[in-house]
Amino acid sequence: MSDDDTRQTVEALRAELARSQQQVADMSAAQEEFLRAVSHDLRAPLRHVTSYGTLVREVLGDLPADVAQAPELQEALGFLATMDQSARRMGLMIDGLLAITRATRAPLHCATIALADAVAQARTDLAVAEAGRDVQWHLAPDLPALDADAGLLRELLVQVLGNALKFTRGRAVAHIHIGAEPLAGGRVAVSVRDNGVGFDPARAGSLFGVFQRLHRETEFEGVGTGLALCRVIAQRHGAQITAAGTPGEGCQVRLEWPLP
Repeated sequence: MSDDDTRQTVEALRAELARSQQQVADMSAAQEEFLRAVSHDLRAPLRHVTSYGTLVREVLGDLPADVAQAPELQEALGFLATMDQSARRMGLMIDGLLAITRATRAPLHCATIALADAVAQARTDLAVAEAGRDVQWHLAPDLPALDADAGLLRELLVQVLGNALKFTRGRAVAHIHIGAEPLAGGRVAVSVRDNGVGFDPARAGSLFGVFQRLHRETEFEGVGTGLALCRVIAQRHGAQITAAGTPGEGCQVRLEWPLP
């Protein structure tokens, strides 16, 4: 290849790189606009729904006693309660989408973090969920250090450990095991196992999708964004996250994470 051909190739590669960088910048700007729309524009009508629903209930509550006991009015109050519950649920769904988007965009500030310390910090965040319960934590003594962004790792652990607490809520004694084992290729497998309600293993493939739930809302709260957030955080660190479960016998979440 002549010098002229080499220069032309280099210039073509530079032009292609510039186009790619512009596309990334355009996508970033579009995502930023989406964030603004979700955080402000979509919340305004939700606030109207919840606030005006409250006002309607107050107006109906001022009606004479004989009217207030009418079946039609009680039915209307039931409709208002459903409307309010749905609006609040949609607000939580928006919060979940925002958390996923922020985790996707947040700059990574990685450092070597002792997993045992990160677990302790996550448990502090989950103190309310653990309060008043008999929860037995079983931490392996040789938990490794991980190369991770401290804030994102803490958020991931809050979601995973929070699920373990939530789905063991019906157990007299909840057992949550956290362990690790080395893998080939400079990676480590971190596992969180519980004795909760578990889930149908045939549906494991959809577990990390947005708004995917394996249990009825009347049984367990949540809108199905927590594990989707965990997947984004894991992928940004070059890690993989999977889950396995058996109905009535608990669940295990497994993270394959690069070692420092």
